Amino acid sequence: MKHLITLPGVFHLEGGGTLRDVEVSVRTWGRHRSSATLICHALTGNADADEWWGGLFGMGRVFDPNTSYIVSTNVLGGCSGTTGPTSKPTGADEPFGPDFPSITIRDMVHLQKAVLDELGVTHLDLVIGGSMGGMQVLEWGILYPDRVGAIAPIAVGSAQSAWAIGISEAQRHAITSDPNFSAGRYPPQAPPADGLATARMFAMCSYRSHESFESKFARTEDAGTFGVQAYLRHQGTTLVERFDANTYLTLIDAMDSHDLGRNRGPREAIARRITQPALVVGITSDVLYPLAEVKALAEVLPNATFAVLDSPQGHDAFLTDTTELDEIVQGFLAGLGRSVPLGSHGSA
Repeated sequence: MKHLITLPGVFHLEGGGTLRDVEVSVRTWGRHRSSATLICHALTGNADADEWWGGLFGMGRVFDPNTSYIVSTNVLGGCSGTTGPTSKPTGADEPFGPDFPSITIRDMVHLQKAVLDELGVTHLDLVIGGSMGGMQVLEWGILYPDRVGAIAPIAVGSAQSAWAIGISEAQRHAITSDPNFSAGRYPPQAPPADGLATARMFAMCSYRSHESFESKFARTEDAGTFGVQAYLRHQGTTLVERFDANTYLTLIDAMDSHDLGRNRGPREAIARRITQPALVVGITSDVLYPLAEVKALAEVLPNATFAVLDSPQGHDAFLTDTTELDEIVQGFLAGLGRSVPLGSHGSA
């Protein structure tokens, strides 16, 4: 079921800014309960988790709407129905654009909590997500520990690394230096050579791996264009058609803010506050969040299970290798004595 929830009044942001009457795009599956599974999406995702994580949905899978209540929201700052740069401030004629206030992963989680309150969800059996979604998962474990039964952060570390921040900066520069980026506002249906497309092309190189590109493309050519060139150009064009550049900038800034210890204390000490059972999944070929970085996160969480998704597909394996990921998550839940319906707190 699709919902558009409006939270009336002032929403305070971690950086000191405020937003009024925030709207949030929400999807739910299954019969309403006071307990739920929360799915958190990655950078260019949205609330339609059954579209981008469809391999985990269905009878007997991790997300079974016949037996569980499942919730996913488009994050704060998004461009798929939730208040973000493409939205108009209350009483304004023009969208926020580049004037949208800075947000953090923690702001996203506070907003998700407010939405769940509106839905009557008081407990989360599982919070799960990969990449930027994994950052939200970890913050749930710290910000609302009494509301969360178990977490599954996938393909993420305890803080955004210098390597990942550097990749963000290259993408940021590609967008802001584009001549089309006039006053920070990006024209719709911009040509495929624009900055947003370039940022996406660069990002795709970090989402995949040497092995995946080599096995899929090698040096194949068509009319003088290498196969990998055509692929990256297609990825760039496709993103421009469905996403907003100011939103992209807002969300990569939020990702760079990710640090469990930021304004709290020593990172490892803060991470040890996450005492819920945690499934931490790393990917063997991930160059954005290398396996060692993800394993280091698992080692500091007091109640963590570390699992490896062995795939040549790179960072995006958590989206492509869903059969294997479903098995990993179900094995984790079985180890907790849970069957794959999670909801055990009754109906609301």
